[in-house]
Formats: sequence, C-alpha cells, structure tokens
Amino acid sequence: MSPTAQTSAMKGRVVFPFTAIVGQEEMKLALILNTIDPKIGGVMIMGDRGTGKSTTIRALADLLPEIAVVANDPFNSDPQDPELMSDGVREQVEQGVDVEVTRAKVQMVDLPLGATEDRVCGTIDIEKALSEGVKAFEPGLLAKANRGILYVDEVNLLDDHLVDVLLDSAASGWNTVEREGISIRHPARFVLVGSGNPEEGELRPQLLDRFGMHAEIHTVKEPALRVQIVEQRSEFDQNPPSFLEKYHSEQEELQKRIVKAQENLSSVNLDYELRVKISEVCSELDVDGLRGDIVTNRAAKALTAFEGRKEVTVDDIRRVITLCLRHRLRKDPLESIDSGYKVEKAFARVFGVELPEDANQSNGTSRKVGARN
Repeated sequence: MSPTAQTSAMKGRVVFPFTAIVGQEEMKLALILNTIDPKIGGVMIMGDRGTGKSTTIRALADLLPEIAVVANDPFNSDPQDPELMSDGVREQVEQGVDVEVTRAKVQMVDLPLGATEDRVCGTIDIEKALSEGVKAFEPGLLAKANRGILYVDEVNLLDDHLVDVLLDSAASGWNTVEREGISIRHPARFVLVGSGNPEEGELRPQLLDRFGMHAEIHTVKEPALRVQIVEQRSEFDQNPPSFLEKYHSEQEELQKRIVKAQENLSSVNLDYELRVKISEVCSELDVDGLRGDIVTNRAAKALTAFEGRKEVTVDDIRRVITLCLRHRLRKDPLESIDSGYKVEKAFARVFGVELPEDANQSNGTSRKVGARN
C-alpha cells in the first residue's frame, strides 16, 4: 500500500479519489481552475440532486498537497506571504521573531444552512475586551477557510445577507468584524464553492454575477455509465484502502500538474488581440460590468498553465468562456440561466470559428480533467 493510502486509512479520513469520479467534467474543470487561480472568484454549481457535488469538492480538497502554516494559528497564516498572515503573525515577523511553521492539509469547510453571521465571521468578546484591555476574538468559519475551500450547499436557500458577506470576503481576501467600536480583521482568501438545485430557486442576478464561474451538472443517462458509477462506489465502500491504492498514481500525477500550474501561472501570456475579442464577446452579449472579461482572461490562463503551455489559444478560451459568462446574461430574476448556446454563438461570430455540433454539451467537458471515464 502506498504511504498516502496507508496514512488516510490510519487516520480514518478516507475520501473518494478525485480521479476516480466519472463524468461531470465541467464541474471538475471549474474547480481545478479555481484552485490554480483563486482570484477567478469561485464557482456556482447547479444541477440535479445526487450527482456527486459534495463528493467531488471533498475529493479535490483531499487531492491538494499540504501547505505551510504558522503553528497554532487559527487563521492558517502563510509564514511567507504578508497578504495571507493575520495581524498578530505579521507583527511577529516584522519584529524578527521566528514563528513555528508546520504543514497542514488544505481545509474544506462546510457552511451549514442555519449558520448565523457570528458563526461565519467570528465574534468579539466585548466583556473581556473592556475588563482585560485585549481584543478577544473568537474566529468563525471564514478564519478556518483561509487558504482553503469554503463549500455552501444549497447556497440559493442561504440568506442573501450571508451570501453578500461570503462574496465580499472572497473578493477582498479579508474578513472584518466590528462591534462597539472594536474592529478586528484577518485574512480570508478561499475558493468559494456554492451548489444548489435550480428547482429550489436561483440566486439574485446581482449575487450570481459575483461568482467567477457557473457549472451545470446533470444526472448521467447512459445505463453503462450509471452501472460503472454504482460499481465504483460499491468497490470503494467495501475496501477504501485498496481503492485508494488503485488510483494513487493518477492522484499524484494530477496533484503535480496543479502545483506546477500554480507556479507557472504568472508566466502565461494572453495575446492582446485575444483579450480584445473576449471583451467583444462580453460587449455583444451585453454583460454588465467587467467581471466577465476579467474572469474569462484568468480562467483561460489557468487552463493554459494546467496543460503545461505558455501561450493561450482560441480553443482554451472556447473551453472556459461559457463557464465564465452564462450566468451573467440573466437580467430578470425570473429568467432561467442560459445553457451556454448564446455564449457559444457570440464566441463563434467574434472569433470567426465554427463550433462542433455538440458544442452546447461539450463546452468545458470536451477533454478529460485527470479523471477516468
């Protein structure tokens, strides 16, 4: 048994391997690209119940390599990057104090639907602050999620105010708590992943627009694939360590690709003419604001880095543009989100290319993303 599988089994923390997940390529691609570049802004996953949303997100978090963190720090502070340090750790570093460093798995934090704002953002103990003269802060879920993944299932049922708080923190990378004249802030840079069932309602367009990507997933219809998924799950449940060992080499290979893509992302080039055409597509689709342009640029670069190249191609843009724009076309809250047909038509016109006949289904899923089919 490989060390990874053995360690997981010993800890009793066994997660279904990411590379064993069949299908749902659009969701997997969106998650990987957000991991490579968290500034893409997270992903909203909408689709049928029981299609493996939670399983896939937990599998991705488990796949990612351990990160260096300051020991005993509730904010998972980075020992090197000041932007990812809590104020206390930064002060120590600036004073030349040697902070103890350890390694930890990337956190995947589940946000329960009934969570209060205090549970999410953290609370300040006013009594302790007044009596002892210290800023007594009880960290919330945003602190735990720093440098990790924050997952909100049924995000469309979450209170709009809480969604606003999450999106603000994800965009700025910081969480600020203020009470009775006392203010405390800490880093909160995470990949925000929301999921939901469209039958239970959509998010308001203003909130939806702030998610970097929107992935659609559907129940697998092909009987042979359904049987394969059921048999895989059964095999995993019967003997998790053996199943993990079976996919160990693929897991390691995908992990290395993601780490290398993160390292090489800054050296990827997106030609000026292609950037102009991306903005032309956004303009033609009457996309409000510039988030669509920015996210499409970032996602295309992340995909290029993931595939080990330095120059973004038209095909890279084609594979991400629907994920980045489809949810930005809805002006009326009562409208349904476009499946991607409008985006693909505009892309074909602006870039002067012919899309495959099955483009509407294959966008973002035309190539496997380190998964077995």
